[in-house]
Amino acid sequence: MFSAGRRSILDGLNRRYIYGRLPLLHTIIFLIEMAAATRLAAKFNSYYSEKPVLTTMVTNAILGGIADTVAQLITAVRAGSGRRSSNGGDFISIEIHDLDKEKPPALGELGHARHAAPAFDFERLTRFMSYGFFMAPLQFHWFGFLSRAFPLTKKNPSIPALKRVVCDQLIFAPFGLACFFTFMTVAEGGGRRALSRKFQDVYLPTLKANFVLWPAVQVLNFRVVPIQFQIPFVSSVGIAWTAYLSLTNSAEQE
Repeated sequence: MFSAGRRSILDGLNRRYIYGRLPLLHTIIFLIEMAAATRLAAKFNSYYSEKPVLTTMVTNAILGGIADTVAQLITAVRAGSGRRSSNGGDFISIEIHDLDKEKPPALGELGHARHAAPAFDFERLTRFMSYGFFMAPLQFHWFGFLSRAFPLTKKNPSIPALKRVVCDQLIFAPFGLACFFTFMTVAEGGGRRALSRKFQDVYLPTLKANFVLWPAVQVLNFRVVPIQFQIPFVSSVGIAWTAYLSLTNSAEQE
């Protein structure tokens, strides 16, 4: 648990905005995650050659964290937009005691939000990173199975790639979404009733959205991308998808 001093710092950061729009704490965490992803990408081949499964697990965890941070950032910006609208469209909101300063804050100066956006949820971030971390070995072996079951040939590589996509979307996609919602519900402390409600409300719409996006992505993935980069490629494209899942899951939780 955070000490009182650290909580005070985090609370202060949660009330700070960049240009009155971007929450400072969310932005700092996003930049840290991007720095970690960049460093990992620079040495991915060497790490993968030594420990492929562990490298995939760490990569998935970082990209899952980025996706959830993006989702939380979107939520915070939306809340900030609503706050500015309710305040008459103020470009930047500051606390009353800030008005006592000799000069007003410069354009872009970090200001205090009059009504802070939702605080950054570290527990939620941990859940998403954990899901990506623990799901990676299953993905690793699944992609290996697809590559062995439907090997690409020089004569006609498109047909095996399409077979991989069909197999992936009909078998692994429904299973993966079920794992996601089950993991998140249990990690949030929900029981059987909460899990049943989540499946009734959001599972099928999310699966339909999956069938709109992922077949085209997986065709490119299986047809062009080398096998060691297939899971990172999916996870990279999946930042937007996982952010969507994060928003969907959090909305259903609320």
